[in-house]
This record gives sequence, C-alpha cells and structure tokens, in this order.
Amino acid sequence: MIFTTFILAAGFVAVHLFSRYLPFLDNVPRSRLLSAAGGISVAYVFIHLLPELNKHNEILDRNIQSQALMFFENHTYIVAMLGLAFFYGLERMVKTSKKKQQEENNLNRTSKGVFWIHITSFFLYNGLIGYLLLHGEQESIKGLVLYFISLAVHFITSDHALREAHKEIYDRIGRWLLAGAIITGWAIGVMVEVHENIIAVLFALLAGGVILNVMKEELPEERESNFWSFAAGLAAYTILLLLA
Repeated sequence: MIFTTFILAAGFVAVHLFSRYLPFLDNVPRSRLLSAAGGISVAYVFIHLLPELNKHNEILDRNIQSQALMFFENHTYIVAMLGLAFFYGLERMVKTSKKKQQEENNLNRTSKGVFWIHITSFFLYNGLIGYLLLHGEQESIKGLVLYFISLAVHFITSDHALREAHKEIYDRIGRWLLAGAIITGWAIGVMVEVHENIIAVLFALLAGGVILNVMKEELPEERESNFWSFAAGLAAYTILLLLA
C-alpha cells in the first residue's frame, strides 16, 4: 500500500508542476472538461467528504470525556465550519490585496506578504492531503484511486486560481512548495500515525477548506460553466463513489 500511495502522491506532484500547460484553463465559456471536473469535485464533497465527516464526528463524541467539551455537539462540524471560514478569510484577503496592488502600484497580483500567507496555508492543506493518502478512510486501491481523481481535478482549478492571484511568483516558487507539501505529508504519514482524535480534527479542517475551495473554484459564475458537462461529471462520479 505504501508504494501505491507514493505513486498517487507523485501524481499529485505532477498535477501541481504541469497543470499550467493545460490549454483550456483560460477558456470562456469554461471548457466541457473543466465543467465535468467541477461535477466530480462536488460529487466528492457530498457523497464522500460529508459522510466521512460524520464518522469522524462519532469518533470525537465517543472519545471526548471533558464535560466542558461535551457541551458542544457535532465537534467536527464546528471545526469544518472554522476551516471554511478560515479559507474564506484567505480568499477575501487575496482579493483585497490584489485590488490594492492594482490601484496603488498598477500590478495585477497580490503583495508578497499575502502570497506567503496564502501559500503557507495551502502548504498545510496539501500536506494533510498527502498524509491522508496513508491514514485516511481509503482502505483499498480502488478507494485511493477515487480519492486521487477527485482531488487531482480540484488541484487543477485551484492551481489556476493561485496563479491568477499571484502571477509569476506562483510558478517560480508557489507550485514547487505545494508539490513538495504533498510529498512531505506523505513522508510524515509513513513515519508517524497520530491519534484518531487528531485525525478527526485535521480531517474536519480539511473538509471545510475543500468545501469552500470546491464551491469557489468549480462553480464560478463568471466562467460560464457548461451545465450538462457538469451534470455528467457529477452523475458519473457519484455512481463510481456509490459502487466503491
């Protein structure tokens, strides 16, 4: 299983390093392939991510003994909400910085400080995805491949958004850091297996980030997505997940 997960981690690295060469990313209206990819990512959120979030919530409810913490039910959903809010705050910060740079310096990108905050956050996000290749809920090769497909298409569109926000510094530095984060997370997973409570919290944070980023990148109104391609990707991937 370690060899299989390493191959998939290398696949994620390849997506980060080479997605910039895909010719259809800037098309308006959005290409059918990207619209279908959006459907795949949304199917992953609703058919896999949310049910797994519920399983992790049951783990925390079972293990948490503190009366103060027991007062709050649905622990992982609260953490996921915080993760979503965090990534939404990042998105607002990026847009504000880009607008300020345009007005003050006539630059169509964010400031370097915002770039480093944004990339550091996605470094941790990617590291967790790499770690969960080994310690997630995917217990079969088929499950791992479905995990890979859903997040690989998500990475393609998120890379495009990061490149739009940060321009040349993303290609020069950012994509290499995000590619390295996948391998770093995978390597930590080989050496360390953390407690299931920590996994539950980390998974919830990841879920919140994935939900926000999927809805932000895979369903952009200004990109004029192709609904039927989106629906086809959604339906096909939902069937695959249900049969897995």
